[in-house]
Amino acid sequence: MPEDPDVVSRRLARESLDRDDATGWFEDLYAAAADGEAVVPWDRGTAHQLLVDWIDESQPDGTGKTAVVVGAGTGWDAELVADRGYDTTAFDISPSAIETAHRNHPGSRAHYLVADLLNPPADWHQAFDLVVEIYTVQALPRPLQPTAIHQVTSLVAPGGTLLVIAAAAPDAAAAPSDTPTSDADPQSGEPQGPPWPLTRATIQSFTTPDLHLIQLDRAPSPTTPSILRWRAEYLRD
Repeated sequence: MPEDPDVVSRRLARESLDRDDATGWFEDLYAAAADGEAVVPWDRGTAHQLLVDWIDESQPDGTGKTAVVVGAGTGWDAELVADRGYDTTAFDISPSAIETAHRNHPGSRAHYLVADLLNPPADWHQAFDLVVEIYTVQALPRPLQPTAIHQVTSLVAPGGTLLVIAAAAPDAAAAPSDTPTSDADPQSGEPQGPPWPLTRATIQSFTTPDLHLIQLDRAPSPTTPSILRWRAEYLRD
C-alpha cells in the first residue's frame, strides 16, 4: 500500500529540520515527486478552490498590473492569476518545482523563477499589485513564520492587495477533542508539522500601519470539511 503523502512530506521535513535546514525538504519532496517516488500533498492539479472563489467574487482585472505567487510549486495558482491579465511572477525555493511548472504549462504567460521567500530579490520590495500566499508560511516552523510574514507583506505595492490562504489553528477556547491528537507533540500539544496552522493572531500579524485586513473568513476546507481554512484579504494604502 502506498505511503500516505502527508507522512512522506513530514518525514522529509523532519529530516531537513534535523539538518538545521528548514526549507531543504521542499526540494527533496518535489524532486522525489518528479521521479515518481512521492506525491506532493498540496499539488491539486488545479488552482486552489479558495483562490478560485476569491477571483470569482472579486473579478479582478489584471491588465497593466503585476502579481506574484509565493511558493508557487507546480504553477496551477499562478496560471489562474495570469489568466486574469496580471503580469505574473511565480517563485519557489525548489528548482524541481519550477522545472515541473515549466513542463506543466508550456507557453505560459507567467514567469517561473527559483527564489527564497526568506531572502527575496531587493527589487521585489513593494513591487506587486497582487500578492498571493497559499500554504507557504504554514509550511515553515513557527520561529520562522514572523520573518516569512514580513517578507510576504513587503511584496505588496501601494494600493495593492494581499490574499492569504492557510490552515486555521483551533481557537484557544476550543475543546481538546477538537484538535487532532495524531499531529500533536504529546508533551507540548504543538503540531509536529508541517503544516503549522496559523492562529488568528498570526493572520492578524500580516497587517502593518499601511496594510489593512479588509476581509477574514474561516470556513471548512473545500476538499476536507473537517479542516478549517483562513482566507484573508489585505489592502495597502
